[in-house]
Amino acid sequence: MLTPKQHELLIFIEKHLRETGCSPSFEEMKEALDLRSKSGIHRLISALEERGFLRRHKHRARALEVIKLPPDLNPGQDTARNFSPNVIKGNFGARLVGLRAEAPEASAISLPLYGKIAAGLPIEALRDNEETIEVPMSMLGSGEHFALTVEGDSMVEAGILDGDTVIIRRGEMADNGQIIVALLDENEVTLKRLRRKGQSIALEPANIHHETRIFPAERVKVQGRLVALLRQY
Repeated sequence: MLTPKQHELLIFIEKHLRETGCSPSFEEMKEALDLRSKSGIHRLISALEERGFLRRHKHRARALEVIKLPPDLNPGQDTARNFSPNVIKGNFGARLVGLRAEAPEASAISLPLYGKIAAGLPIEALRDNEETIEVPMSMLGSGEHFALTVEGDSMVEAGILDGDTVIIRRGEMADNGQIIVALLDENEVTLKRLRRKGQSIALEPANIHHETRIFPAERVKVQGRLVALLRQY
């Protein structure tokens, strides 16, 4: 799931590589996306790397490689004519409560909406909430999923904004660098990027104004990892 700016930058890099044989400079990317500083480009490239769309070759100047494109675009398409954000928009007021997953004609499914999750400071998870939310089945893979509403701004540089709804695949395993739901001390939950080192776990924000928090491994349990994002406009 890419933000509009991540999507736009990826397509610009792919087109530049295809037409010139080399990756664009940071100045060219800044101008193409109409950003005020190159630091924004650094953050976008890092996010694309983490999502597996882009590879940056170290110790080589202007060495970017596009690994894959979003599924709605093929190489050679013009980004100005065909760009559309991968953030899902819409009014999710209509519920599909009790929708059977085995119905082959279904295009959406209802997931439990557990409540608010802090992207800034941890808050108590509202697991007894019976509310549900309609989610396109194309956004989901195998496994069990649930939804949480984001509250806070510490993940904005990963494209996760206050008020967004995150779709989480339930599970206790996650790789370093993945965005997870972490349960702290059995009663608080937060959305952060996972970093493991030895017997410690760091919960890393995506906002330079927030600090990384480090805990003993036994205090943190992975509840699931981010697989999709819903946003209402």
